[in-house]
Amino acid sequence: MQSQEKRPTPDQIPGQKQPYPAKQSKMTPQPDSDLSNYQPANKLKDKVAIITGGDSGIGRAVAIAYALEGAQVTITYNKNDDDAQTTQAEVEKRGGQCLVIKMDVRRPEDCQDTVKQTIEKFGQLNILVNNAAFQMTQEKFEDLSEVQFRQTLETNIFGYFYMVKAALPHLAEGDVIINTGSIVGKIGKGMLIDYATSKGAVHAFTKSLALNLAERHIRVNAVVPGPVWTPNIPATMPIEKVDNYDTDNALSRAAQPEELAPAYVFMAAQDSSFVTGALLDVTGGQLSS
Repeated sequence: MQSQEKRPTPDQIPGQKQPYPAKQSKMTPQPDSDLSNYQPANKLKDKVAIITGGDSGIGRAVAIAYALEGAQVTITYNKNDDDAQTTQAEVEKRGGQCLVIKMDVRRPEDCQDTVKQTIEKFGQLNILVNNAAFQMTQEKFEDLSEVQFRQTLETNIFGYFYMVKAALPHLAEGDVIINTGSIVGKIGKGMLIDYATSKGAVHAFTKSLALNLAERHIRVNAVVPGPVWTPNIPATMPIEKVDNYDTDNALSRAAQPEELAPAYVFMAAQDSSFVTGALLDVTGGQLSS
């Protein structure tokens, strides 16, 4: 637990490197994703959510927040068994049920199986959170390979498409889809060309899908994070960029995962009943224009 007034400042985040994908348990300092500062209000009682990339970082925080709000959750992950088991334990400690599925969002059949298992376990699906993502920095454009470019887009936008395809037959009026965008999808990032491209696509996908599903009263929105202290940072960024991470926004620090989770609760709850096609910036004042 970190006091809201004492979030880690950049000088408290040392340079560090982990092989991809990084383990949250090995990060210094530990990301705050336990929702200890969060006050639940039973906003998602009797709802069922799928959260892709739910083993760590933002996904873990969202899973815990949804459990606190009364939802049952399925989390998906691709590599880190230990992180996924920790998330499951944290959700169950707060009274929620948590189905854990190891899968690859780049495979349509995995996405279909995830939805199938969720329906079999919980009997319904109300909230889809597309959050799984891949990023890897490259300082020079010439070093950005076709293999990496494909992996990034296949994970970050095709994966969202496949999950929506699988989930949509089970969503009804009042249900929601929430995508994770990124501020770099609005402003670009020189060493994250493929990632920024994919997140720009997520933003357009969100707005277009919202228009398409409006008649069915299924809302579609995106949360747009700025810099967040998650395992992707030490796994994918040069060590000198991790050191003193991050001072690019008005608050001059990176967010902690639990600071993103309330935005996902808002977008899932009836509080946002008149919000669709929106890109909700949670960036600490890192402006896109």
